[in-house]
Amino acid sequence: MSSLSTEAALLRTLRTLATDADAQDFPASTLYVIATPIGNRADISVRALACLARVDAVAAEDTRTTRQLLQYYGIDKPLIAAHRHNEHEAATSLVARIGVGERIAYVSDAGTPGISDPGARLAAAVHDAGFRVIPIPGASALTTALSAAGLSEGPVHFVGFLPSRTMQTTTMLKSLAAMRAHLVFYEAPHRIVDTLRLIGACLPQRRCVIARELTKRFESIHRCTSESAPAWIEADPQRQRGEFVVIVEAPAADDTSEARALSDALPLLAKLCAALPLSEAAALASEISGLPRKTLYAQALKMRDEQS
Repeated sequence: MSSLSTEAALLRTLRTLATDADAQDFPASTLYVIATPIGNRADISVRALACLARVDAVAAEDTRTTRQLLQYYGIDKPLIAAHRHNEHEAATSLVARIGVGERIAYVSDAGTPGISDPGARLAAAVHDAGFRVIPIPGASALTTALSAAGLSEGPVHFVGFLPSRTMQTTTMLKSLAAMRAHLVFYEAPHRIVDTLRLIGACLPQRRCVIARELTKRFESIHRCTSESAPAWIEADPQRQRGEFVVIVEAPAADDTSEARALSDALPLLAKLCAALPLSEAAALASEISGLPRKTLYAQALKMRDEQS
């Protein structure tokens, strides 16, 4: 098929989709949580465009970024700032507008709102006020990276951005070491080297997937071991540019790793037992470490008996 024939077929399909999306019902008095592209503007959904064209206003994490995006699609709507620093005030104002019948869209800077982005508080306020919240799904760095990672099936634990301080990050990574799930992190370019060093130290002998600039021109997806990841990222300054998703594979299910994880959790369990009843200490230690509560409770009883 020639390029002209392909283009004509694509245009016919897009017209059909546009007609279908325009005919859909977009109820009034509703908050529409809309996913936007994470880099490639062609990744917007037809339904998202139809909804953005229909709403009365668009609440945005950054109105400047959203204004440029809407202009690209030829959409002109009033913009309302709704970000981490004004979530409560913005939610109150937007709920009032929804209450008089308006359709309000919410978008973050990129991807799906409410996933390491503002939006959860606004959605909760609309729910609590008795109005509808309708998601318009689309791009997400989380699912995009996982789909191309090539890791085995199994549970996934989304961590998002790690704490800014090294000690807090180290503590969190060690607490995640025993979790039998693939761990997914978001990271910024100025922190990626330090983060991969800590991951290599705290989560050794794991497969690691480093996804950079997903859907953009310089997209790359690199698979390596967690120990070799720091050397790979430091070997080329270009590899340190852009936004990152880092996935660390779940630990192998063997008795040795569980015994090591239990050993690592004992100091935490001891501190909790000193401040809480044994059952509560074991439950909290289980939540933090990912180890079975029964195992930790038995260990707590053993420690108590040894001390008596």
